[in-house]
Amino acid sequence: MPVRNNRKEAGSADYWGEDDPCAGADWNAVWRVRHLRHQSSEGFLDSLHVWDREENAERYDRIARSEYSRRVGETLAGLPLNPTSRVLDIGAGPGTLAIPLAPLVREITTVEPAAGMTRVLRRKLEEDGIGNVQVVPRTWEDVDPGRDLSGPYDLVIASLSLSMPDIREAVEKMVSVCSGSVHIFWFADPPFWERSYLATWPALHGVPFSPGPKADCLYMVLCQMGIYPDVEMRVLDKRYRFASRDEMYGHFRFRFGVENPDQEQVMRKYLDGVAEEEGGSLTISGDSRYAWIHWEPGAARSGALAK
Repeated sequence: MPVRNNRKEAGSADYWGEDDPCAGADWNAVWRVRHLRHQSSEGFLDSLHVWDREENAERYDRIARSEYSRRVGETLAGLPLNPTSRVLDIGAGPGTLAIPLAPLVREITTVEPAAGMTRVLRRKLEEDGIGNVQVVPRTWEDVDPGRDLSGPYDLVIASLSLSMPDIREAVEKMVSVCSGSVHIFWFADPPFWERSYLATWPALHGVPFSPGPKADCLYMVLCQMGIYPDVEMRVLDKRYRFASRDEMYGHFRFRFGVENPDQEQVMRKYLDGVAEEEGGSLTISGDSRYAWIHWEPGAARSGALAK
């Protein structure tokens, strides 16, 4: 059930004062507007369409295994894991967290809607002989906890996977199936690919690119729900490696929405400007920040009133 803290809501006029420009703001509505603007950016392909393609999912998996080991290690080290833990991994991708988590816990339920990602994940589970991971091929919005899940879960994780337009509803569902703690990892500033889109979209598509909502908005939504989480900022390393320029162009052509020679020229000029030659390959990299936002739903409810 949704909860509301018995203190004045962050965002309310009583909390900040009538003259504050954000007084009365509905931060879930702010999230929804930013999300929809982001998704409707001209030429933009959302993550579901990108990762439906198995070759894209396989490339992501290769990059994750070679480049994301530090981030994955930091994530696992910060989670309250034990051999009896039951884990829900929302937006599991090709098993970036679920595969290394599997030997450390009792069981994992993964939720992943993209067909390419689920095929890669299922293949890796079979190849590695992992039997304690269940795959639910649905969006989080379409998941029915009574039908698709076997909660409650000791840990609920959503790592860089918040593609939900109604984030309050998404969090309420996370809380409803959690008996321990919720851990959300989300972007604090524009990641590399959004910075690339911001730089190229006007020339590519004739309109500005709209970035998605970030961790600051999510934090305010949580506060308005009566949830006051712990937050830790971390560095997000992003690195692409390619054997040739043709491979590099092929990878980004789909994501940049390139459909004609003029757009191709814009894309190539940009990529040639940011790519670096390194050991016979081409590398594109860019750091950004992300937030680890976590709380225990039982503690968040302490002193809270049902809406």
